[in-house]
Amino acid sequence: MEFKNGLGDTAIQNVIANHPEIGEILNRYEIGCVTCKVGICLLKDVVSIHGLTPEQETAVEKEINDYLDAKEENRRVA
Repeated sequence: MEFKNGLGDTAIQNVIANHPEIGEILNRYEIGCVTCKVGICLLKDVVSIHGLTPEQETAVEKEINDYLDAKEENRRVA
């Protein structure tokens, strides 16, 4: 998995704190990290350990990267 801005190497609790929308993406794929009380898993590991098909993993990666691209684009426009 290759997430933009090195986000894949960030603990999921920090990812969700800074990007709640990513929590919503994960929830759509039944990855329940939003409610996890530990939250130290890295984003890239969270996606890979949940038994998704390769196609689903690719879709999650794309949705998260598309979200990050859109957020960056909005930052440049503002």
